[in-house]
Amino acid sequence: MAYLVPSEFVTKMVDAGESKIHMSTRDTLIRAYMAGAILALAAVFAITIAVETGVFLIGAILFPVGFCMLYLMGFDLLTGVFVLTPLAWLDRRPGVTVNGILRNWGLVFIGNFAGALTVAVMMAFVFTYGFNTDPGAVGAKIASVGEARTLGYAEYGAAGWITIFLRGMLCNWMVSMGVVGAMISTTVSGKVIAMWMPIMLFFFMGFEHSVVNMFLFPSGIIMGGDFSIMDYLIWNEIPTVLGNLVGGLAFTGLTLYTTHIRTGKKRTVQTVSV
Repeated sequence: MAYLVPSEFVTKMVDAGESKIHMSTRDTLIRAYMAGAILALAAVFAITIAVETGVFLIGAILFPVGFCMLYLMGFDLLTGVFVLTPLAWLDRRPGVTVNGILRNWGLVFIGNFAGALTVAVMMAFVFTYGFNTDPGAVGAKIASVGEARTLGYAEYGAAGWITIFLRGMLCNWMVSMGVVGAMISTTVSGKVIAMWMPIMLFFFMGFEHSVVNMFLFPSGIIMGGDFSIMDYLIWNEIPTVLGNLVGGLAFTGLTLYTTHIRTGKKRTVQTVSV
């Protein structure tokens, strides 16, 4: 069958989390680097489409191509490992520890950031012909997004910070549904369709994705955005990362695990000799 029932794909989620924890440092960094770079390119692609067409919905519809590519290649996003790796610990898989989970998160964060930053620098160079011209409409849009989603939140103080956190939660609720959706199907087309829907939703709704932001905000600073690195960290990246962690794990990882693994164990049937 091309479709797996929940008890089957949730087991795959736990298996995936375990394998990521035991992955070598080199492989973890390479896979995370490529994931960050590809997702950054997808963000540029979507913003370019939105600017040139004037229709943001079209950019949102096409943005998931990046997520689909990186997932099919087996690359890792921070938002995904936030959901999968804790399940292996909850399932008491051999050799899985809290330190191992934190190590994986740290390596994936570094790899994602390095990949996204590489694309940010490359695209800034391309937009400005080696920093010799104005960045153009797309570069200006990226810079304005950076300002709006840092200083725009800071204007509201604690309420703004909580807003970012909640948008981060909602984001990884949808992104993690895409990760899980890919495990439901055993065909490439089925995986792509299952990933496409929630990723399109999060992007169009303007939810906060920590890895996308690793590209948007450094790129915005490079191309003249009027905000600082500390603005980016305090008024976006930190609350976004925390929101991504809580949202993905609480809304997707734990709900599926507790209802399909913990409560789905087979009953032992006793036989009576006659």
